[in-house]
Amino acid sequence: MKIKKTIKESKNDIIVFVVLIILGVVSRMVPHLANFTAVGAISLFAGFYFKKQWKIIAPLAIMFISDSFLGFYDLRLMFTVYFCLFIYFILGAYIKQNKIVFRAVGFSLLGSVLFFVITNFAVWSFASWYPHTSTGLLSCYIMALPFFFNSLLGDVFYTSVVFGAYALVLNVARIQKFLAIKN
Repeated sequence: MKIKKTIKESKNDIIVFVVLIILGVVSRMVPHLANFTAVGAISLFAGFYFKKQWKIIAPLAIMFISDSFLGFYDLRLMFTVYFCLFIYFILGAYIKQNKIVFRAVGFSLLGSVLFFVITNFAVWSFASWYPHTSTGLLSCYIMALPFFFNSLLGDVFYTSVVFGAYALVLNVARIQKFLAIKN
């Protein structure tokens, strides 16, 4: 019985893994507001949902696949973006460990803020777009505010969708199990 349950969980993990990658890639490839994608929410959910830590590959695969089509950029900036997705993943694992799923949207907001602060600091540090002064750093953050608001909206929207779909599937499964017991 335990082997059957493990096989079913493995199949479910593979299905969830593939669906998340497809959702993430599509959200980056279709026309959208800049930074309004599902990648942050998927990273958060992957940290929450998957039992194996190597599943961080889901959000990284999303980025690599979509970057293959959209174009790669400065490796230092790419590493910073990918690192920020790892932070979302850690936040998702924290949600799971502390059993606070109802706060997922709040953690997505925290992820958005950290993403904004870290990636824009990296842009200021590594790119030549802004002078390497305190005024240049401030300009970098100010110019990035529209992208930040889109990230916030995208993270809240997609976190609500992904975690909401997960809760819906769990509730449907519970109802089916309850009805099966009654019959």
